[in-house]
Amino acid sequence: MKKCVFTVLIVFLSTQVALGAGGRISKDSKACIECHASVHPGIVADWEKSRLAKVTPMAARSMIQKKRRVSFESVPDKMGRVVVGCAECHTMNPEKHRDTFEHNGYQVHVVVTPEDCATCHPVEVDQYGKNIMCQAYGNLQNNPVYRALVDSVNGIQSFRGMKTTYKAPDDETDADSCFYCHGTVIEVKGMETRDTAEGEMTFPILSGWPNQGVGRINPDGSKGSCTACHTRHQFSIEMARKPYTCAECHKGPDVPAYKVYTVSKHGNIFSAMGKDKTWDFDNVPWTVGKDFTAPTCATCHVSLVVSDKGNVLAERTHQMNDRLSWRIFGLIYAHAHPISPDTTIIKNKAGLPLPTELTGEPVAKYLIDAKEQEKRRQTMQRICLACHSQGWVGGQFARFENTVKTTNEMTLTATKILLSAWEKGAAKGLAQKDGIFNEAIEKKWVEQWLFYANSTRYASAMVGADYGAFANGRWYMSKNIQEMIDWLEFKLNKK
Repeated sequence: MKKCVFTVLIVFLSTQVALGAGGRISKDSKACIECHASVHPGIVADWEKSRLAKVTPMAARSMIQKKRRVSFESVPDKMGRVVVGCAECHTMNPEKHRDTFEHNGYQVHVVVTPEDCATCHPVEVDQYGKNIMCQAYGNLQNNPVYRALVDSVNGIQSFRGMKTTYKAPDDETDADSCFYCHGTVIEVKGMETRDTAEGEMTFPILSGWPNQGVGRINPDGSKGSCTACHTRHQFSIEMARKPYTCAECHKGPDVPAYKVYTVSKHGNIFSAMGKDKTWDFDNVPWTVGKDFTAPTCATCHVSLVVSDKGNVLAERTHQMNDRLSWRIFGLIYAHAHPISPDTTIIKNKAGLPLPTELTGEPVAKYLIDAKEQEKRRQTMQRICLACHSQGWVGGQFARFENTVKTTNEMTLTATKILLSAWEKGAAKGLAQKDGIFNEAIEKKWVEQWLFYANSTRYASAMVGADYGAFANGRWYMSKNIQEMIDWLEFKLNKK
């Protein structure tokens, strides 16, 4: 293959970025940069701004425990004293990657995975593996109830003879919709030769790509994508700590976390003050009151948070639910978090893969118990208590627990109306072996819990009051129930 043409200046500058921090670029990564600085200048420029380009793994390991961003005990000898460049990631574990291919004399793979990142971040990757997000692909695809919901959303409808019919969605539609966030299965479908600026080169053909979904199934068999939060090629902790990153998948109306946050008092402070130079989104550990004035998503769910005296308020975690006592979205009723992140193993009394019965009772043996719920509640409250009094925090949590109760009650009311419609023959349901998401009353039932109850609970949990009242909140739960009753009466009277 022809050697790529590159400017000496670009390579020199790229090299100096790493050298300036006391590290050096490996000869393999230098070879990558020589071509890609001209072919993909944006990628190289992003990497140059990253911490990976400036600090070697051993230098990162030498920090005191609280300040470390790595968790390894040892790394391969060839990696320890060079900065983490292209080759260190894209040639890692080549024997495990089905997408590995020969490229300019190197065995390279396209998709960098959590197992690759675990070389330097084993604790974080292990924690993420215990996270429901890590199982997001399977929990959606392999649950027949939720797969049917996906089909009802993404399926192509046609109209003929006063009836609509569904055609199952294709993989590309799914990947562009629900599985954009949940993750796709990335598989190698073959190889293709392309004409490039450097002549003909052969590359793997990947299906399910591009994708950086949180539960992505990778070519090395691992699950998840670190770049869902730490976007490549800066892999910035600052980016992961700002709410805009979470907003990519948590905007609503089914998961309205970001919208609720923006109208909350915390979101108000962030919007007004978050660009203040006194806020430090990169510091480790993250000191409340010094590095930031109001919490972002990462403060409550992920980051190592300490007081101004260095007392640990919450340990860093990549198991996003281990500070959460309730699972408040995505399911028909709010319930205690599942014990296993693989929720497809759950079966209720009706044989459905749901953590509650259709009438709301929890399937307790698959869910964390009251003791674990209280432990997680206290962990979250320690963060709140850094800025608020015990009375304030206690009152807030009491309101939230009450909202969990009342939204479940309102969902149960909607469910009883739907069950009545099935029993009276106004709609076809499980007993008729029909889909449960394809009729108007069924879709309104889904909106009751997937949109309105979720929004109300998020508003209560995150102090975004209007979302709990009129913006997809209590008003819509009430209105929806009335419309379901009216629909049922109309169908019955029509007969």
